[in-house]
Amino acid sequence: MFNRRKFLSTVAVGTASAAALAACGTGSSTTAGETGSAENPVTLNYTWWGNDDRATRTRKAIELFESKNPDIKIAGNFTDFGGYWQKRATEAAGGGLPDVMQFDLSYLRDYGQRNQLLDLGTVKINTDAFEKSLLPSGQIRGKTYGIPTSTNVFAVYYDPAKLASLGIAEPDGTWNYEEYNAFLSEVGTKSNGALFGGGDYTAVWWMFNVWLRQNNIEAFTEDGKLGFTKDDLKKWWNLTAKLRGTPALIPEERVNQLLPKSPFGSNATATEVTWDNFMAGYLADTGAKELKLVPVPSDAKDNLGLFFKPSMMMSASAKTKFKDAAARFIDFMVNDPEVGQIFKTSRGVPASKTQRDGTTFEGTDKLVVEYEKSIERFIKDAPEPPIVGFGTLEASFKRVASDMNYNKLTLDAAVDAWFKEAEDLIKQNA
Repeated sequence: MFNRRKFLSTVAVGTASAAALAACGTGSSTTAGETGSAENPVTLNYTWWGNDDRATRTRKAIELFESKNPDIKIAGNFTDFGGYWQKRATEAAGGGLPDVMQFDLSYLRDYGQRNQLLDLGTVKINTDAFEKSLLPSGQIRGKTYGIPTSTNVFAVYYDPAKLASLGIAEPDGTWNYEEYNAFLSEVGTKSNGALFGGGDYTAVWWMFNVWLRQNNIEAFTEDGKLGFTKDDLKKWWNLTAKLRGTPALIPEERVNQLLPKSPFGSNATATEVTWDNFMAGYLADTGAKELKLVPVPSDAKDNLGLFFKPSMMMSASAKTKFKDAAARFIDFMVNDPEVGQIFKTSRGVPASKTQRDGTTFEGTDKLVVEYEKSIERFIKDAPEPPIVGFGTLEASFKRVASDMNYNKLTLDAAVDAWFKEAEDLIKQNA
């Protein structure tokens, strides 16, 4: 299990020793053929997904890197999560992936198994400060294709001011699904339609994955097949069946009108179930003075199904002409304490101890750290990188659930439709 006990027992404060460790961990100098200089630097194309808040922080980190590495320039750009992967697929088909990329666990096997990512074990990146149990999340068949920048865990966000205005007590997170649904209904009813309880959490794949783990069911088998049945998925999607079309859940058409912001970020709902590293982005989007986190619901009191997931990774193209320069940039982004100070918990809690120890967590960032401490006893081993094509399955999971919420599909038809897509995709990639 990914053990954070020592770190989470004390909120970290930056130290000079942490900075020294980071300096020792800097990657190698560029090799002949890719050597740059301050007068003639090499240029790395770097891309990431996120909102404006993440873009601002990322650009600050890039400026810091360039000031310390004048022989390398970073040409950066970003987009939203959905558009990001569409563009990567187009680039991969044409053989032109960026030199360095922010990467997600959901897509790592797709690109890694197809030899489109650089094996980061062949370049110098310091991973001494990482939990050894975390690093395999970026490895496939003995090769390292992703280095975690940070970790996160699922939670229920809520706005205490909104609940107070409705006269609703703040939740403590010790709830089952029936109680959580009742809470959503109470919010919708008492707000007279001005505020919805939340989004349809059953449309979120990773929350489904948490529910499966709560029921001791693996999402995928070792041979790359589905580990759950149609009946399992039907039970899951049926959890919110009575809430659809009521003020408890925001209507699907309203969700689409609010894009690219989420319903919670748009102040249209009182809660949202998602990863805990969204705190900074949600505060920026909502303008709220305070947001809080509590555990997800579970019908199994001692099994919340939670795990630390690499919130994102750093990867490089197998075809980059600047492998060592890419390694220096990745090493800097995952280990440097000043980078930790820039991002705080906006990417998740830093995965590198060097970066954690060099980061001061205060205010809302401290809330994220304290939340992870509060659920530490429930954390179990994280799943390995999902099957090839998982990104497509995750997207289709949301799309089919959306069709169900639009009343285009019945529950049974939705289950059949998603299973057919899943089984067809698994056969194609077998």
